[in-house]
Order: sequence, then structure tokens, then C-alpha cells
Amino acid sequence: MSKLRGLQSIEFTKCPAIIGHEAVVGKKEGEGPLKAYFDHVVQDELFGEKSFEYAERKFYKTAVELACKNAGLHTADIRYLLGGDLLNQIISAGYAARDLQIPFLGLYGACSTMAQSLLLGSVLIDGGYADTAACAVSSHFASAERQYRFPLELGNQRTPTAQWTITGAGCTILSDEKEANLCITGATVGRVTDYGITDANNMGAAMAPAAANTILCHLQDFGRTVQDYDLIVTGDLGSVGLQLLKEILTQAGINTDSRFQDCGCMIFDPETQDVHAGGSGCGCSAVVLNGYLLKKLKEGAYKRILFCATGAKLSTTSSQQGESIPGIAHAVVIERVK
Repeated sequence: MSKLRGLQSIEFTKCPAIIGHEAVVGKKEGEGPLKAYFDHVVQDELFGEKSFEYAERKFYKTAVELACKNAGLHTADIRYLLGGDLLNQIISAGYAARDLQIPFLGLYGACSTMAQSLLLGSVLIDGGYADTAACAVSSHFASAERQYRFPLELGNQRTPTAQWTITGAGCTILSDEKEANLCITGATVGRVTDYGITDANNMGAAMAPAAANTILCHLQDFGRTVQDYDLIVTGDLGSVGLQLLKEILTQAGINTDSRFQDCGCMIFDPETQDVHAGGSGCGCSAVVLNGYLLKKLKEGAYKRILFCATGAKLSTTSSQQGESIPGIAHAVVIERVK
């Protein structure tokens, strides 16, 4: 029986199980609205290391190790590690994989990488090509700032549309286990969408059209409506991007009610934490998913959610050459089955 649905989607007939998960966050993230759901908050942004890049690598490695422990496994039990980060040549994930010694598939989907890794990990599990897979991503405010924008020492003023890159890492352990509470039942692969946005400080606007495209395609491919989900959560559009997403979907005839939320808006308190338009980065959707959403699913607060992580496919080179910022969004359906 074909697993293909519509133009861009997949239905997982074996329902890959989520058997473990973990989020490791920095101090600022651990002070936000979701602080009660983060079990591991690192107070030192350097995490005891000599640079922010080394620190990010440690965040990544620690999240994988703790997720394995949460699943009752050792890292040696994991068939494949899938994931990436925001730094050039995904060095955080690559060096962490070197230390972990898990067979590694490096991925780069910008801030959509958490959903991308879950999608591809589920394909491996559902197809019988793996019995376990660790899906992990990371980001760090300081390492991302000096790669994509300016060194922190310059103290540049941030624009109102700018977002705050999350310091943290999240990991989800997938398995072919049959007796699990949470499963991934479907996914939609996104298309690269470009509306000509060139402002690197307004990534929410660049990513919102991609999120809308993926959500609309997903609903069409599966023959579903918004009401079939308890929550449709985007990756890190922030307040600007979330509003644009709702406007696009409303024009397409979709009722954008309270089911629509965004990880970048959920992780910080805009009244007490100066983050402008909200959170961003690979780690944003990763820590909200693995620290908060999966726990809420286990508690029974949600039964079915659509996790739609979004990414801005830009680099310093493309920005310097005057290119626009393409967006991408991938979606996975996560369900509580017991």
C-alpha cells in the first residue's frame, strides 16, 4: 500500500514511536514562560568551555545523551543520529557526532531542521531501515550572532522585527517500538518559497509564506481541516511572522483560531524579556517540542498536533550579494495514541 499522500505528504503506516526526548537550554530560556518544563537549564552560556561554538557543541551532545537516558538506552544503542545546527558546515552537530560515535546523517534545514530530522528519521523507522534514531539540533545566541550578524562586542542596536536566537538543544529518540504513547503518523515536505524579503533582521516575514504553503498543502493532502488538530505550532516565526502567517491563511479561507501558535512566541515573555519579535534558531522549535509540547501530549492536554518548523535559507554570502531570503517549512503529525 502506498504511503504517499497528495502532492508532498507521507503517511507512516508503522507509526514511528517517540520513546525519549530532552531539551537543554540556556539561562535566558530557563527564565521564560516554559521554565517549569525545562529540566536542564545551563546558567553559564559558555557551559564551561572556551568559546560559544564549543559550548553549543556541548549543548548538542548533552541533549542527545540525556534523551537516550530518558528512553532507557545508551548512545551505543542508537542506529543513526540525524540533525544539524546553524553554523557553517554544521560543526556543532558534526563534532558532537564525532564524540558520540553514533552513525551520523548531517542535515541543514536552517531553523526547520528539527522537523526535517523527525521526518527523515520517521522514514527510516517506517521503512524498516532503522530500529532507533536520534533526531537532534542546536543553536546558540552568541555563536549565531557573530556568524550571521555582528560580534556582540559591537553592541549594535536591534531592529523591532529582529528575533533572539535560542541557546539550547533538543533531541527526540524514535523507535520501531509498538507499545508507545506518542507516535509520528504523517509528514509534509515543504517547498522553498521566496517572496523577495531581503532584510536579514526580519526572518519571520521571509518564513511565513513557506509555513502557509506547507500547512495548506498538508491539509489538502490528508483531507483534513484545522479542527482535526489540537495545535498547529510553527517553528520560529516570532510575533511578526505569526501575524503574517495568519493573514495569508485567512486569505486562503482558513480560520486561524487559538490553535495556531509559534515556538518563537511561546518561549519568551515579551513584557519582561527584551527579545523584540521573539525567539528563533534551530534550537527554538527543538527545545519547545522536546521540553514542552511532548510533555503536554503525554499529559493528555493534546491528542494530535502539527509541528511545522520553519527555516530561513540565507547565509552571510547570499546577504552580501544582495540575494533575497528563501523560506522552508516541514511538518510532522505527532499523536498521543494511548
